[in-house]
Amino acid sequence: MLNELSIKNFAIIDELHVSFGEGLNIISGETGAGKSIIIGAVSLLLGDRATTEMIRTQAETATVEAVFDVAANKPLRDKVEAMGFPVSEELIIRRVISHSGKNRAFINGQAATLMNLSVVSESLINICGQHEHQVILDAENHIDILDEFGGCLSDRAVYEEIYNQYQQIRTQIEKLQDLNKSREEKADLYRFQLKEIQDVNPQQAEDEALADEKKVLVNFQKLSGWAGNAFDLLYGEKDSAIVKLKEVQHQIKEIKKIDSNLKIAEEDIESSFVTLQEAALQLRDYGKNLFFDSERLAAIDERLDTLNRLKRKHGGSLEAVFGKRREMEEALKTVSSLEEELERLSREEEKVKETVRQKALLLSERRGQAARKIQDAVDKEIYALNMPHAAFSVSFKNDAGGGAESFGPKGIDNLEFYLSANKGEEARPLNKVASGGELSRIILALKNALSRTGSVSSIVFDEVDNGIGGAVAEIVGRKLKAVSANHQVICITHLPQIACFGDKHMFVSKKIVKGRTITSVNELDNEQKIEEISRMLGGVNMTRTTKEHAREMLASAKSYKIN
Repeated sequence: MLNELSIKNFAIIDELHVSFGEGLNIISGETGAGKSIIIGAVSLLLGDRATTEMIRTQAETATVEAVFDVAANKPLRDKVEAMGFPVSEELIIRRVISHSGKNRAFINGQAATLMNLSVVSESLINICGQHEHQVILDAENHIDILDEFGGCLSDRAVYEEIYNQYQQIRTQIEKLQDLNKSREEKADLYRFQLKEIQDVNPQQAEDEALADEKKVLVNFQKLSGWAGNAFDLLYGEKDSAIVKLKEVQHQIKEIKKIDSNLKIAEEDIESSFVTLQEAALQLRDYGKNLFFDSERLAAIDERLDTLNRLKRKHGGSLEAVFGKRREMEEALKTVSSLEEELERLSREEEKVKETVRQKALLLSERRGQAARKIQDAVDKEIYALNMPHAAFSVSFKNDAGGGAESFGPKGIDNLEFYLSANKGEEARPLNKVASGGELSRIILALKNALSRTGSVSSIVFDEVDNGIGGAVAEIVGRKLKAVSANHQVICITHLPQIACFGDKHMFVSKKIVKGRTITSVNELDNEQKIEEISRMLGGVNMTRTTKEHAREMLASAKSYKIN
C-alpha cells in the first residue's frame, strides 16, 4: 500500500507531501491544478522514462519519493532481498532527475536501476489511465490479462521452461545444420582432393629420392667413366697406386733393417694398403652395377610430375601435402561427428516437442476454463455498469493440431477480447466497438473482476470517468468502492457521484505566489467534502440546494454496503 508521496520541483509542483490511506482515495480539484502531474510523478517510481522538461523552472533537480507499506507482502520483500536491497516493513523508492543528465534511482536508500524499479513496482502499484486504455485495447496483452485472472501463470511458467528448452535445441540444430551445410560443401572438395592424394600415395622424401636416382641415370656415362678410371689408378694399371704403395712398403722395411730410427709403423702402411684396396674393389663393383634404364628414367619423370602437381596444389612441398591430407581427414571426421550430433539432437527434439505440445494443450485447456469465468465475471460487472445488453467474450484462434511452428512463447493460443455492446450486434474486437464511455466501463469491469485475483497492492485510476455521467457515474463509484475492498484505490475524478464514495478525499489547488505557480494538496474533512462535492455538482455558484444534495450523496455513499 502507498502510504506517502513526496514531490519536489516536479513540473509546476514546488513541494508537495501527500498521505494516502486504505480503501478508496479520491483526488479532485480544478482543471490544470496538477492532479495528473501527481500521477506522472508516481509513474516515474514505476521506472518510466524521465526528461529534463519535468524539472520545475529555475530548479536544478526534481525529486519524487514514495513510502509503501509492505509488511504483509512477504513475496515482495523476498524479491527485494534477492535483488540485494535492504529489507524492512516499509519500502522507500526515490527518483532524482537532474539537468546534468545524471538521473538516479534508489530503493531503501541504495542505488537502483530503472529495471529494478520496474521489477519491484509491478507488485506495488498499477496505474489505470489513458495508457491502461491502450493496454486493454492491444490484443497482444489480452492473453496476459486472462492468464492473471485465471491463475494460469504457474502453468504458463512450466510451459515456458520446456518451450525455452525446445527453442534452445532448435537453435542448436539450426546452427549445426548451417555449419554442416557449409562444411559438407567443402567436404565434397576434400573427398575429391583426399582421394587424389591417396591414389598417388606419396612417401616421405620420395621426391628427393627420385630426383637423386634420376641424376644417376642421366649421368650414367660420366659416372661409369669416372669409376673405371679411378679403379685403374688405384689397382688396375701396372703403376697403380696400390702397386706403388707396395713398393713404398718394401722400401720402408729395408730402411728400418739398417736404421731403426724411422718411426713409420708398418701397420699404418698395411692399413692404408687395405683401405685403398677396398676402395678400388668398391669402385670396380660400382662401375659394374651402373647401367642405363630408359624405362626407369621415364617412370621417374612421370612420378615426379605427379608429385609436383600435388605439391603445387597443396603448398609446394610433400610435407605440405601430408599436412593438407591430415587437415582434410580431420575435417571429414568433423562432418561425420556433426551428422551424429544432429541425429542425437533430432531425437531429443522429438521428445521435447511432444512434452511442449502436451504442456501447451494443458495450458490452452486451463485458459478455456479461465475464459468462461472471466466472461461471466465481466458480463456481470458491465451489466451493473448500465450496459444491460452488452456481452463480453474471449475469442480463441488456435492451431492446437499444428506442428512445432504453432508453438509460441506463451503457448498455442491466439486470443482476443470481443464485445457486443448492444443487443443484436455481432461481437467484434474490443478496440473496434468501444466508445469512450463504454471503454471506461469495460476497463473498470475488467479491473473489478481482476481485483479478486491480482497481486498488485494499489491501483490508480486516472480519467476513469471519461465519457460517463449521471446514474452510470454512481455505478462506477460503487464499483471503485468494491475494488477498494481488495486493493488500495487512488482515483482522480471530476464527478461528484464517484467522489462521494471516497474513504479519503484530497483536494488539489494552485495559486500564484511571488509570480510563481504553487500546487498544494489538502485532505478534506467532512464539511470540506460537502463543499467540494457541492462545487463538483454546481460549479462556482454553490447554493443551499447543492450543499444539501452533496450531504445526501455522501450519506448515501457512506451507507453503501459492498456485496
